[in-house]
Amino acid sequence: MTIDSIKRIGIREYLGAKSIKPQFERAGRAMYLSPFRQENTASFSVNHDENVWYDHGIGVGGSIIDLVARMEGCSVGEAIRRLENEAFGGSATGIGAGAHSFFSHREASAASQRPEPEKPRIEIVSVGELKHPALVDYLADRGIDPAAARKYCNEVRYRIGDREYFAIGFRNDAGGWELRSRSFKGSSTPKNITTIRGGGDRDTSTTSASANGSDTVMVFEGFIDFLSYLSLKQNPSPTIDTTVLNSVANLRRAIPFLESHRTIHAFLDNDEAGRKTLESLREYLPGSEVVDQSPFYRNHKDLNDYWKEQAADKIKQPVLTEKATTAVQVRRSVPATPMRKKGRGL
Repeated sequence: MTIDSIKRIGIREYLGAKSIKPQFERAGRAMYLSPFRQENTASFSVNHDENVWYDHGIGVGGSIIDLVARMEGCSVGEAIRRLENEAFGGSATGIGAGAHSFFSHREASAASQRPEPEKPRIEIVSVGELKHPALVDYLADRGIDPAAARKYCNEVRYRIGDREYFAIGFRNDAGGWELRSRSFKGSSTPKNITTIRGGGDRDTSTTSASANGSDTVMVFEGFIDFLSYLSLKQNPSPTIDTTVLNSVANLRRAIPFLESHRTIHAFLDNDEAGRKTLESLREYLPGSEVVDQSPFYRNHKDLNDYWKEQAADKIKQPVLTEKATTAVQVRRSVPATPMRKKGRGL
């Protein structure tokens, strides 16, 4: 199947198979309540003639491929593979009964679907103290305070297939791990957010207000940015409640915890995903003040990029100060030229 033929699979049929019905239709267009968020006024538009969609609430749209990728939480490549493998007869030729049959069958009878090839599974082997020189050096290169890293991270050994590896591990609320090293970025299942109460304690209860009465919370996209903040503040524990999303795709999981706070400080990346996540925060939490902290590091991709630069400058500064101090000491050790008494030697 070509990309063009895949794009002709009907969006109307795909949404209908998921029991998503339009609020109204006219002149080849239909308006739906957005499948991406809660809303009372339809803002999700589908052009049936061109078979494209657009969500006016978040300013995003595209083809059936983009829709499947977003709704099913997979990459564009994976969305294409799913549509290609599961389409009727492998020969999608247009919008019609065939597409309707495909999606209805897909939803109604999972047993008849072609099994998806299994992705390499990450199996956690052991969890211990963070001490391997390669991992410690990696964190040092990113400017991370060792005390903060030891408090919130572990050295995790994991297996993929028959090979074993090790990485820095940051645990989420469901017991899964975010894994980082110089050569690897991934995570074990289950995927989830990480919540930390003010004072530094982890907390898997994400639905109640902070025990210390805090009405302020910080949000970070990943744990490296969270550790960068602690390193910048020279404090191994946050003083207020904190949520690490471990992926912007986990934002909805964080809402129950965030909504109990009046003020939300968002430390998100300076990219399109970060900006959209900020917009979503404000949309999901209209009763809270969402403060965008990214202008603080506006000339950098994220907080860690900013902090690495600052940390490097701080490392250089003591060296310059030491040289300057040595120069002063040298000048003071040189005997001063005696002053001649007035009238003498004239």
